[in-house]
Amino acid sequence: MSAEQITTFRTQSIHDSACICLMSADVEEKIFLTRTLNELFQKSNLIIESDQPAHIIPVPGRPEHPRLVSPRDLSKRSMRDEKGRAALVHSIAHIEFNAINLALDVVYRFRGQPRTFYADWLQVAQEEAYHFGLLENHLNKLGYAYGDFNGHNGLWEMAVETDYDVLVRMALVPRVMEARGLDVTPGIIAKFKQVGDQDMMEILSIIQQDEVGHVETGTRWYRYFCEQRAWPPLETFKKLIEKHMSGGVRGPYDYLRRKQAGFTDDELEYLEQAGAR
Repeated sequence: MSAEQITTFRTQSIHDSACICLMSADVEEKIFLTRTLNELFQKSNLIIESDQPAHIIPVPGRPEHPRLVSPRDLSKRSMRDEKGRAALVHSIAHIEFNAINLALDVVYRFRGQPRTFYADWLQVAQEEAYHFGLLENHLNKLGYAYGDFNGHNGLWEMAVETDYDVLVRMALVPRVMEARGLDVTPGIIAKFKQVGDQDMMEILSIIQQDEVGHVETGTRWYRYFCEQRAWPPLETFKKLIEKHMSGGVRGPYDYLRRKQAGFTDDELEYLEQAGAR
């Protein structure tokens, strides 16, 4: 990063700086910008307020590849051959790349929040970038690169769908879309254990631990915004699931990790009932 870019980060609002990171289409540049912005924000009093409103971003910064297709058109991910295993690694890397953009969009979009809110989500963005780097390196070791397989746009579509309200974003992206990773990661680790891929097992263990923290961050801020509006968290969560998720979230659920991430027994009971409909 040039000294000029660092000066830009120091002289413009955190929202505008996050937008620069968000709209970068170069993967390595996005990772570097995100890490630099987080480090600057944590160490100094960067400007928070902005006179400019947030804009709808239908397409964030991303490389030309992977090509985005319907989930049903994605490559088969058989663990029986190296290409199938690489496709699975690629799919997880694609999730992590989208997660960088999701966290950056939170910082860009939602104005007038406490400084700790932006500090939390910049830290999440940096950790997602770190995860992506681990997965990209592993993919390279298998003889592939990010973009060699197709991806889908489901995570960003939910970002666009929830861009009208920070409470809705907290409820549905960290606590639904990303929380699903808490449920499925143990099974994915088991698959890589069966084929003796110790490196991938260690990478997924790092991601799993950090993602509990990311979902907890979403839960904590979701409850904060509910309290601000005097809205009951459980009933509000139910209404948002009914509105945006066709009434349910697919299980099974990892109760231990979801509880570590702040889910209550009542919320987990509701998810079980709604998912069984």
